Amino acid sequence: MTMTHTHVPAVRSFDRSLILQAIADSFRKLSPRLQFRNPVMFVVFVCSVLTTLLWVQALAGHGEAPTTFIFWVTIWLWFTLLFANFAEALAEGRGKAQAAALRSSRKDVVAKRLSAPYRDAAVTFTPSSDLRVGHLVLVEAGDSMPGDGDVVAGAASVDESAITGESAPVIRESGGDRSAVTGGTRVLSDWLVVRITSNPGESFLDRMIAMVEGASRRKTPNEIALTILLAKFTLIFLLACATLLPYSIYSVQAAGAGNPITLTVLVALLVCLIPTTIGALLSAIGIAGMDRMIRANVIATSGRAVEAAGDVDVLLLDKTGTITLGNRQAVAFLPAPGVEEGRLADAAQLASLADETPEGRSIVVLAKERFNLRERQLEEGHAEFVPFTAQTRMSGVNIGDRQIRKGALDAVERHLEANGSHLPPLVKHMAEDIARRGATPLIVTEGASALGVIELKDIVKGGIRERFAEMRRMGIKTIMITGDNPLTAAAIAAEAGVDDFLAEATPEAKLKLIRKIQGENRLVAMCGDGTNDAPALAQADVAVAMNTGTQAAKEAGNMVDLDSNPTKLIEVVEIGKQMLITRGALTTFSIANDVAKYFAIIPAAFATTYPALNTLNVMHLATPQSAILSAVIFNALIIIFLIPLALKGVKYRALGAGALLRRNLMVYGLGGIVVPFVGIKLVDILLVLFGLA
Repeated sequence: MTMTHTHVPAVRSFDRSLILQAIADSFRKLSPRLQFRNPVMFVVFVCSVLTTLLWVQALAGHGEAPTTFIFWVTIWLWFTLLFANFAEALAEGRGKAQAAALRSSRKDVVAKRLSAPYRDAAVTFTPSSDLRVGHLVLVEAGDSMPGDGDVVAGAASVDESAITGESAPVIRESGGDRSAVTGGTRVLSDWLVVRITSNPGESFLDRMIAMVEGASRRKTPNEIALTILLAKFTLIFLLACATLLPYSIYSVQAAGAGNPITLTVLVALLVCLIPTTIGALLSAIGIAGMDRMIRANVIATSGRAVEAAGDVDVLLLDKTGTITLGNRQAVAFLPAPGVEEGRLADAAQLASLADETPEGRSIVVLAKERFNLRERQLEEGHAEFVPFTAQTRMSGVNIGDRQIRKGALDAVERHLEANGSHLPPLVKHMAEDIARRGATPLIVTEGASALGVIELKDIVKGGIRERFAEMRRMGIKTIMITGDNPLTAAAIAAEAGVDDFLAEATPEAKLKLIRKIQGENRLVAMCGDGTNDAPALAQADVAVAMNTGTQAAKEAGNMVDLDSNPTKLIEVVEIGKQMLITRGALTTFSIANDVAKYFAIIPAAFATTYPALNTLNVMHLATPQSAILSAVIFNALIIIFLIPLALKGVKYRALGAGALLRRNLMVYGLGGIVVPFVGIKLVDILLVLFGLA
């Protein structure tokens, strides 16, 4: 299966079509079978059915309370259910809209199936939907990739913008860590022989659609634990409310005055006191957390992975491309004794004019910036460029009698000895000193003379040190993983501000480190793209595999980064923490809500039994009926007002657990107490104004 564009489409949360669809889905979700999955809202469902029956009874002339009062309580209990369903449906709707956009762009193509892993093998034209794991296909310039696979022969430039959204093509070739290809990408040049690694319906695109749609989403352990806690709260309040009716009847009979509490009031009391707010929004928060991950172009295989990201204690980050820019840059010219720095810069630039590597281009730029040396047109001088080879480990240029070379220390030493000369001790000392600082020295020579040293350095990404400081404030330890020697690793680690590093890292060393950290009851996150990263990815609690990586890496991870950006690991952790923070904040708000609703509804509920309880009517609500109805209406409306927060998430801040708890208690705990007092009183005023109380 292929497509024209599978970069995850952005869908606005409150698009008109999404809202209309969510409203329709809200009514479909009133099924008892669906409501039973959420214990809190199932109790509200049963209560709504009960008050509906009480209203019908009242219409028949046998009402236990005024018919109008029962009617409005019933209506707002059903609204409470519909608003909860709407929150979940709106969260699901974004995923369904994204999945529909992906599915509509997918199409079947004809694949060139090969009989053997060679380009000139016999070809059979086969629909991509008929391809199976192990089949070999030829993909040439202009062809779309018929399915996910591994390159077994050839090398080609591939346009992966349909998957990643990035316009720059990438090289895919057999062997190494750049052999994985994804269905729907397009070959721009040359050819590839690909071994298919997924059956129809199991491709990366199919998994992507399933995850975006949320069809395979399961509740995470923390979500299950919170659901159980909410169910226990609900059960406690249910038992408490159930005992109030006989107690009220007994009190009236004993006193010989007053009226017992009605079932309608008891139902309203129960619904207001159980944690309906968080119960209504819990599912939407989980779905929205996965949706935020998807909008960051990260496909998580489960909600468990997203949640685990929020609990991570340790981040393992690769040095190259994550902490550093990935390409060494020239930062200094260090001339040999008796040589002017300008002469060294001039020779270094001449030797690098044909060097298209990032290192070579940086040398040209540095010479231009320091000495205003412009790139020269060397055709008239009959310049002959000497390319870098693995054997010589040098490159350079011949211009007439001038022979300029630049290369590694040992290679240049051999070159000078072959020309009857030696490398000056001071130049060798400068090169060794550069290496000890974690940088890379390149020696520049002209003829049999050493002109000096170019210092190449891994450039630490801007702002990365501050990001690591944020992680530290959150209690997350950062560890840099690199194949560099310990001296180089220590220098980069100090500059980047990581907490620790692992030098000369091997697959075994990475795996050992992860197991050691997990043995301390800590959660580990890491990213990788190569087959050699697969064991560590499989062991890590949060494992982000690069989309450009090997199939083994993607299968070992529990997330795939479509952008193949190693720094995304930090964003993944932040999204996971945002989901947990949002859930905690709204849980705090919901429980605090009950305190205010208690003062609104308890005095009103027992006013007919114990008139003295009117002294607890601190909000000065108009009548017992308006107090109860105001609490029920507020209980329903607050769900609607909190839906944007549940979908967008509480703003992430890099705070420690203690500071975060204090902030949540202050904002959402105190807010959860104050807002209901204001809201219930406002509703009560409106009920009196419109003559409904």
